[in-house]
Amino acid sequence: MLLEITHDTRYDYAAPVSLAHHLAHLRPLSDAHQRLVAFDLCIDPQPGYRHEGADAAGNLECHFSLAQPHTRLQVRATSRVQVEPRFAGLQAALSPPWQALAESLRYVAAAPFQPVLEFALPSPFVPQLPPLKRYAAPSFRPGRPVAEAAVELMHRVHADFSYQSRSTDIDTPLAEVWAHKRGVCQDFAHLMAGAMRMLGLPVRYVSGYLLTRAPEGGAALQGADASHAWVQVWCPGTPGVPAEGPSAGWLDLDPTNDVVPGSGHVRVAVGRDFGDVTPLRGVIRGGGRHTLEVAVRTRVLPAAGDAPERELPVMP
Repeated sequence: MLLEITHDTRYDYAAPVSLAHHLAHLRPLSDAHQRLVAFDLCIDPQPGYRHEGADAAGNLECHFSLAQPHTRLQVRATSRVQVEPRFAGLQAALSPPWQALAESLRYVAAAPFQPVLEFALPSPFVPQLPPLKRYAAPSFRPGRPVAEAAVELMHRVHADFSYQSRSTDIDTPLAEVWAHKRGVCQDFAHLMAGAMRMLGLPVRYVSGYLLTRAPEGGAALQGADASHAWVQVWCPGTPGVPAEGPSAGWLDLDPTNDVVPGSGHVRVAVGRDFGDVTPLRGVIRGGGRHTLEVAVRTRVLPAAGDAPERELPVMP
């Protein structure tokens, strides 16, 4: 499945911005199951400084700065990504028992550091919330396989919480989402991560995109035609979960849509929570009040051999 994603962001400022520093996570990841074919990042006004690289988690990021006065900022990221299903052979019942997995990550003096432990700890957007531990308990019975329990928890989060567009803001506390039982995809991902981390299990937050309707069929997906978010659960040794590469051992689950992501989900970045992988953020001097407009379009490209609408830089 070859997909094209166009992500437009526009800021309009009431007063000139004299200096701005921004960080973008807009370039999709590339691995054995998701190959970045082409990518173009257009910034207007053109920045005086621009640097692209990878962060500690392997996410592709772009730092840019503008020192000239400007009253608007437009950023367009266009990506072409070839996506293949990663979990078609998933056998959740054959994953390791969750308690043994959590126990293996407990602190032991002088023991080697395990990088996945970072994703089992509280984070700014996913603090410790005791009610979430009680909520997760019915799914995580003693001895139950971790992937099987996580899939059931995904079903329950989808059923118990209502998806309501614009019902929360970026900084709405997780406790408020829990109390009101409603939110958007970011909140669903934070809730599921928080519940499993309260049990000592690693969970990563994933930012990305998805088609309005997945190629595998089914109902139209919530959170489509915009940036989307879901989670990855640490399930090493589980049949059907990648065993090699940067995604080795991680099982993707989308509680907003109650699905194991297939070829309709495009991964951009992974982190502890939304704060680690914000699509575009920065600091500015001046500007006054501002308005923000974001638009995302994800579509399936024509079959190979058809002429593309326009050429993009080809990635190595």
